Amino acid sequence: MYYMCLCIICNLLYVSCKSLDMQNSTQISFVIFTAYTDVGNVKYFYFTILLALYICIIFANVLLISIIYMDRALHEPMYLFLCSLCVNELYGSIGLFPCLLTNLISNNHEIHLTYCYLQMFCLYTYGVVEFCNLAIMSYDRYLSICYPLQYNNIMTPKKVCILILFVWLFSFSQFTVTMTLRVRLKLCGNIMEKVWCDSYLLVRQACSDTTVVNMYGLVITVVLIFVPLVIILYSYIRIFKITFSRSSNGQNKKSLNTCVPHIVSLINYSTGCSFEMFQSRVLTLNMPPTLRIIISVYFIMIPPLVNPVMFGLKLTKIREAFCAIVTTETVTALQWNF
Repeated sequence: MYYMCLCIICNLLYVSCKSLDMQNSTQISFVIFTAYTDVGNVKYFYFTILLALYICIIFANVLLISIIYMDRALHEPMYLFLCSLCVNELYGSIGLFPCLLTNLISNNHEIHLTYCYLQMFCLYTYGVVEFCNLAIMSYDRYLSICYPLQYNNIMTPKKVCILILFVWLFSFSQFTVTMTLRVRLKLCGNIMEKVWCDSYLLVRQACSDTTVVNMYGLVITVVLIFVPLVIILYSYIRIFKITFSRSSNGQNKKSLNTCVPHIVSLINYSTGCSFEMFQSRVLTLNMPPTLRIIISVYFIMIPPLVNPVMFGLKLTKIREAFCAIVTTETVTALQWNF
């Protein structure tokens, strides 16, 4: 299933890149990032830190995906949705870190317009898939806690696959339309006060009519925020109502523990996105450049690192599966040695 998702990702990215051949008639071919500052040889220290962070993100997410794949006891809806979340976090990290690391040690902080559009596609689809995935995970917890007897009949393997594929396909198809509208714009500027390609800032530098792009962007943004948010709020209102009611048994309150990493993940991601959206679109805040950069990359850097670690440590079945795999591999290695 996940190989299928990756194939879909590659095909849609290919279509998006091919659409750039119809390119807007602009003469601009590069975007210049002005958020990078000259810090001398300290940039190699920053490069090492970010590279280590990138490696940790890859290791943590691949490890969690491997554990879920290898242990058949974890082939349950909650863990399959978690696996989809980890795949998305690998995808989002690939969209940010290679470009970020390259520009960090380069003296020329610019990116070709084609790759700028490609990065926008990756990062914005990552954001949509992440939020929609968290919404589906909250709905899954709602069904598991509020309807435990009917849960297996409602959340069947077929329905799990459909939900995961819907999230990915909807996110990619939606932003393919957005990209098709934006690549047709004629650009009159190429300066971006960011360390990654921001769609909103790029549209602001267009000298052709942006009415359709702005209206579509506003409508789809409201939909992409409002619909998952309603699902999340409804699910947790029902969960808390059932869990803390007088007739609730101890099992419901115990099941609530499985929601803790999801709630923390949701708050972490939503906070990062909210800060980024408000400081770059709504409020013009006077803040240090370093803090502005940290806020702009928080929602892409921190959740992919924190989520697999937090879910892995908090969820008992994953911890037990990890210990069992490590024990098995250790015993096998010792047997081969002797």
